[in-house]
Amino acid sequence: MNPLLGDYHDLALWVESQCKRSLSFLDDRWKDVAEWKAAARAKVMELLAYEPPACNLDPRVHRVDEKGGIVTELVSWAQPFGPRTEAFVVHPAGRRTATLPGVVALHDHSAFKYFGKEKLVVCGDEPRALAELKRETYAGKSWANELAARGYVVVVPDSFLWGSRKMSPESVPQGDALRVLREAPGSDAYIDAYNELAADYETIIAKTLFLSGATWTGIMAWEDRRAVDYLVTRADVDASRLGCGGLSGGGLRTIYLAALDDRIRCAVCSGFMSTAREMLSEKVRRHTWMFQVPHLSALLDLPDVASLHGPLPLMVQCDRDDPLWTLEGQERACSRIAACYDKMGARESFSGQFYPGPHKFDLPMQKDAFDWFDAALR
Repeated sequence: MNPLLGDYHDLALWVESQCKRSLSFLDDRWKDVAEWKAAARAKVMELLAYEPPACNLDPRVHRVDEKGGIVTELVSWAQPFGPRTEAFVVHPAGRRTATLPGVVALHDHSAFKYFGKEKLVVCGDEPRALAELKRETYAGKSWANELAARGYVVVVPDSFLWGSRKMSPESVPQGDALRVLREAPGSDAYIDAYNELAADYETIIAKTLFLSGATWTGIMAWEDRRAVDYLVTRADVDASRLGCGGLSGGGLRTIYLAALDDRIRCAVCSGFMSTAREMLSEKVRRHTWMFQVPHLSALLDLPDVASLHGPLPLMVQCDRDDPLWTLEGQERACSRIAACYDKMGARESFSGQFYPGPHKFDLPMQKDAFDWFDAALR
């Protein structure tokens, strides 16, 4: 297969070969973990380029339901720009202790922006596309509920541009949104048309944010830290025992949340790991603009960013036949994280796991992830 850049593929390979990755903990200059983390995090935050004006959290509870021993709350909090973020909070009914460990469950991308939080939580009668996604990607499980049943308070927030945070079709040029607006709101046809519009808009969004001086990744990471801000306000949550995890785009969100927020004590990143070099020939085509942080790759490869969570527990789960990545890229990335953790003297706190099959978070992966959370947080 010919590389995406054709005649200029060698240019991209050469540029990547010149990346010194001087902010990786594997660089010889770094001996002290705290000193390295302070320097690397500061640079990551600079390149993420999003520090919005102060905004009160203003958390609200909109609905509380109980079914099958699980309480589901619909909550929301304010953001500096755009609609309020809505989130589901699921937790066991009739808990026996005053507080429980908390987990931020981060939904995927999946080219499906009409729904966000609904992908991980039991929602009753589900539209066709949502039910199909859960069946194909999560073995038919709403895994936030499965984790809550183990004794966790799980918050599942909509990400920037998903669900409650999506752009309304009415707010964009009407010529662009016509295919959505002509369908009945909430219908399968409307949902499909909205997801197509959102996919087409990714490049426009990325170019606009870059031109403004911000990054999509920066907004995503800031808003996910906002979910932790919410979680620690809850009287039923032990703020010293917090974790986060997610698949695919949720894995990307996990990497940045765990890397930048010390309140996260344990993380599971599923289906989102590679070194940059193994992506250059073809795999970059498969990935969203929300992944792109200009110039970061020269200083830190993706596994280096993930290692910023160290020496705290981190599990990375990879599917051997995942079309989003090369197997070699996943293996090299996990080896690089392991080397970082080893240098920190915390090799046992990192686990890189490989599973048969394509891109997914199936039952064996869910069990391993939940056991990892239990070992660190319970």
